[in-house]
Amino acid sequence: LTSFIMDKISCSLALMRRLPPNKIEQSLSGLLNLLPEETDELLQRVDQPLEEAQDPDSGRAYLLCDYNRDGDSYRSPWTNKYFPPLEDGFLPSEKLRAMEIEANELFDSYRELYFEGGTSSVYLWDLPNGFAGCFLIKKSVQNNRFVNSGCWDSIHVVEVVNTSPNSASYKLTTTVMLSMSVAKEQVGNTNMSGSLTRQVESTCTLDNADNTHLANIGRLIEEQESDMRSNMNELYILKTREVVNSIRTNSDGPIQSASHVATLNAAVSGHGKSRKVDSEGI
Repeated sequence: LTSFIMDKISCSLALMRRLPPNKIEQSLSGLLNLLPEETDELLQRVDQPLEEAQDPDSGRAYLLCDYNRDGDSYRSPWTNKYFPPLEDGFLPSEKLRAMEIEANELFDSYRELYFEGGTSSVYLWDLPNGFAGCFLIKKSVQNNRFVNSGCWDSIHVVEVVNTSPNSASYKLTTTVMLSMSVAKEQVGNTNMSGSLTRQVESTCTLDNADNTHLANIGRLIEEQESDMRSNMNELYILKTREVVNSIRTNSDGPIQSASHVATLNAAVSGHGKSRKVDSEGI
């Protein structure tokens, strides 16, 4: 029975990888209608574009994902409350909540520095030998100079295990989803979308446990995101340009020099003089 369930999950994930990235929500909705009993498992395994909500108490925006969801309610990282209200929703421990507050402020500064806008959220939860966290960023643009609409969603999930009093291991899984839509006379209607997932593990030393954890995680996320951004540029943007340019060129064709044309004309004339007239001998 377990093998059968895993086969369904594996086939579902394989199918999602082959469907258009810009229609992931529509594809996932159809898959959940076919396998309603696997809803929780699929929602945890399939990354979707992030949605945004407003905390009515703080007035600040926060991001919705499976890591801050409990039933139909979502926890705000700014007030630690669920919306719609939920009495027995999951909450991090007091110590981890203090780290979560600091992580949100630090990650908000990181977002503003690198993205100059957008929304970020950080959610932490306890594990037996450490803790785990989800660091989210969403940046959308509309009617930009270069694109009509575009969106960047990055999801960083990190697992921290304290291996000794002075060291900890970090396992970071990052998924970046990018979509762009262009509708201009020069290029017509163009849509480009895709996703990229990478994983990295590292063991780091600890000085002041809480502060060092955030510093180590921040460095891993910064390096991973920068590397993936470069890879996406090479995989999607430059490769697409290379393929299009190999199919069709914008030039008017090869330019022939005057000397080359004169040589061709002389060869044609000489060949004509050496031929016999077809009617000769009649």
